[in-house]
Amino acid sequence: MNLRQAARGRECQVRIPGVCNFDPATTILAHLNGAGMGRKASDIHAALCCSACHDVADSRVQSVYTSDEVKLMFLEGIMRTQEIWLTEGRIVITK
Repeated sequence: MNLRQAARGRECQVRIPGVCNFDPATTILAHLNGAGMGRKASDIHAALCCSACHDVADSRVQSVYTSDEVKLMFLEGIMRTQEIWLTEGRIVITK
């Protein structure tokens, strides 16, 4: 299943207060930086993220939040996104 395609038209799950544009038309599957030099995290470690939240997460736009606060909000967005994928059966946990 292509999670990047499934992200289109979805509600932002990062939801940075005072930043989020709440516009599903701008939502993509965004990856948190830090997977290593020249590497992008797996799509399972990405969040449904609007363009405004993505700009702050990638430090293209400054915000009132520290980098640690933004990272925490992004990680919470990843958890919410994973819950959506699990509920929809796009990802499956096996034992």
